[in-house]
Amino acid sequence: MALQADVTELRARAVVVGTGFGGGVTALRLAQAGVKTLVLERGRRWVTGPNSTTFCRFANMDNRSAWLTDHAIVGGVDKTWTPYTGVIEAVEGNGMTANVGAAVGGGSIMYHGMSLQPTKENFARSIPLAADLYDYLDRVTYPTVARMLGLATVPQDLLLSDAYKSSRLFQDVLPKVGLSPFKVPLPVDWSYARGELTGQYDPTYTTSDIAFGVNNGGKHSIDVTYLAQAESTGLVEVAPLHVVRDLALDANKKWVLSVDRIDTGGVVQERIRVTADAVFLNAGSPGTTRLLVKSRAKGLVPDLPDAIGTKWGNNGDRIWAWINPSGDAGTQQGGPACIGATDSAGAIPYTLVHAGSPIQQPGVTALTVVGYGIVDGAGTWAYDADKDDAVLTWPTTADAELQALIAARMQAVAAAGGGLMIDTNATAPSTWHSLGGVPMGDAVDLYGRVLGHKGLYVLDGARIPGSTGACNPSFTIAALAEHSMTTIVRQDLGRVF
Repeated sequence: MALQADVTELRARAVVVGTGFGGGVTALRLAQAGVKTLVLERGRRWVTGPNSTTFCRFANMDNRSAWLTDHAIVGGVDKTWTPYTGVIEAVEGNGMTANVGAAVGGGSIMYHGMSLQPTKENFARSIPLAADLYDYLDRVTYPTVARMLGLATVPQDLLLSDAYKSSRLFQDVLPKVGLSPFKVPLPVDWSYARGELTGQYDPTYTTSDIAFGVNNGGKHSIDVTYLAQAESTGLVEVAPLHVVRDLALDANKKWVLSVDRIDTGGVVQERIRVTADAVFLNAGSPGTTRLLVKSRAKGLVPDLPDAIGTKWGNNGDRIWAWINPSGDAGTQQGGPACIGATDSAGAIPYTLVHAGSPIQQPGVTALTVVGYGIVDGAGTWAYDADKDDAVLTWPTTADAELQALIAARMQAVAAAGGGLMIDTNATAPSTWHSLGGVPMGDAVDLYGRVLGHKGLYVLDGARIPGSTGACNPSFTIAALAEHSMTTIVRQDLGRVF
């Protein structure tokens, strides 16, 4: 229940909803163009530093791990607690659960950081409408994002340390199954991992205890890169714990956002109505899609494209557990996920990456191997009036062919390296890489402008239909946002907003 019934009225030239990869890029480029911008983020701000206790760990998982639920949502942990604005929301749909970030910095707070650029061919297979952009992205915006995030692969001295034995084990078995290993670019200051090995810091990187955020710092997430630069201009205000409930178009053709300012327990402290000339939706694929599906179903925005709520995909995600390989995986598994391999020779390209497990049981060695690849955007979102929300439906057959290929390769890895491979998503499919729902070409143009609606933009993963070229999406989302903002600032600034 709200503490007060009054509604606070705010006026803004530009509003950005969400602070992940699309939102961070958008906020910075608007600020550099001189646009005063309000950034709304439902999650809280998390400040880290060496040996901080900002985030919970797997061994002491608590309500900081989950968005306003009374129970654990990852790791198979049977615990309950008082709901809190934790870092991960599990959006449960029909046939698929989408795990999404809820924090200033979006998914960059808890992602491993794998920043992979798809090949030109694989990019075109996933995002055909944007195929002609690839050369520009390759030359300009992928490198821009790489510089902003300080991407670097794991140093060889760390890879050769005892903490990274599991990474070396995975690296050594890949050629035995016909794959060439590579080091994954990551937004990490590796001096922190070195400091953990010398006892300067408590282990975090070197034990892969990073799924809820990195306590030691040194991770170049969006909050400390793009958003920090945006805020330093003095033109950008980031408002945490602000939940956007509805988006409408008023009689004056201005955008109106209905917003709840909440406390960390989810209790509404203030109701706010923001009227804006331009709105940039960057709430992540589920967040952006749910908001627009609601707006269309409730008649809040007339004539929204019929394609809104379509072409959603899971990026082909699958998480496998490699149990008791014959090689020496060590007593701890360093991270983030730093060794991978891509197979583009078959019918469907896919990538395998080893992500260290922070919890080891006595007598059992368990490595995590993640697979993802190119899939069609076969998922749809439909409005549920009882929930006043949109609900995802994912057909279980949509990625069956891809998953059969990944499964065969996983079993080959186990045959070559010993042990057993277990598909942890076999009975409960989930994804950490939601894409689509507001697809490019059908719902937005090449630059993220919602078709038929001036001043409304989608620059996050919601506009990418289903997958990002056998790579995890963050790098491509940011690179596309950089490209789009260059055009929007040049063409729309002073005309549309």
